[in-house]
Order: sequence, then structure tokens, then C-alpha cells
Amino acid sequence: MRKLKYHEQKLLKKVDFINWEIDNNEQILKIMCRFNLRKREEYIAYKQLVAEVRQLAEKLKELDTNDKFRNVNVIRLVEKLYLMGVIPTNRNFAEIDKLCVSSFCRRRLPVVMQKLNMSETLQIATQRVEHGHVKVGTELVTDPAFLVTRRSQDLITWTENSKIKRHIAAYNEELDDFDLMD
Repeated sequence: MRKLKYHEQKLLKKVDFINWEIDNNEQILKIMCRFNLRKREEYIAYKQLVAEVRQLAEKLKELDTNDKFRNVNVIRLVEKLYLMGVIPTNRNFAEIDKLCVSSFCRRRLPVVMQKLNMSETLQIATQRVEHGHVKVGTELVTDPAFLVTRRSQDLITWTENSKIKRHIAAYNEELDDFDLMD
């Protein structure tokens, strides 16, 4: 191998070959495949969200434990994360340290649909959401990145015009003649 020129040596001083940034790529790809994230930007957005929540938690930890402002905001933060479904309990502030990208990905609409046995696989659930077969409450949702809260989890249904809903009703012998008129 030839000797590096001066400018090449200077450029290589800024590069760390031991802690290369792409080394964590395997972990990112596992999460993207597991939760059917289509773009790397989705993963990065969740990662930034987790970082902001952890940063807020760290700032709250730095305050005095007897401070009323700290206690009120700790309760608010934990309650908010619990209602979002990101942490399992609303009683423990230490749960925020366990927060990760997967915590938010588990609350995506296709993942919740698969948990509720509305779809066999995550890919099919994502496709059904994108094609407009699913509504949450009264709102039609076509974005698979829609985060489902604990309260809205029970409100996930098929849309009225959905052929899937018709097929399920026919299978269960609950199809009404009035529904066929649509």
C-alpha cells in the first residue's frame, strides 16, 4: 500500500473506523422489518421523539424532588405516555428510561390491528390501512403511521363501504339485505 499524502492523512483524522455510524444499521433494519416501516425517515422521526422525551425526563430529574413544579410535570409526562400506550404503567417515572423506538412502533395502527386479529400479517394490515378500509372512531385513516392511543384502540373498525366488512358479515351470516343495496 502506498504512503498517504498529506491532505489524505488530514481527512482521515476526522474519520473513526472503529465506531462507524453504519454499524448500528442492523438494529435499525430489524426494527424497520419487524414493524413494516417503509422509510428510514420514519425510524429517525421516532428516534428523535424518544430522544426529546428522554431529554425532558432528564431535565425533570435534575430538579429538586420536593419541587412542586417537578412533581406536577412528572405526573403529567408519565400519564401522557401511559395514555398514548407507550409505557405499561402510569405509576413509575423510571419507565421512561426504558422508552425506545419500538415502544412507539407498537402503537402504529397496523400493529394494533394485528394484535386485535383484524389482519393476519403486518403487511396486509398496512395495505388495508392504505387502501382506506379502516377507521378509528368516525375518522377514516389511510396513514399506517397513525399512533393509536389506549382510548381509541377499542374504536378501530372497518369502514362502512369496505368489502372486508361485508365479507366478514357474510361469513358470520350477519349480512343484512339492506347492506346489499349500497
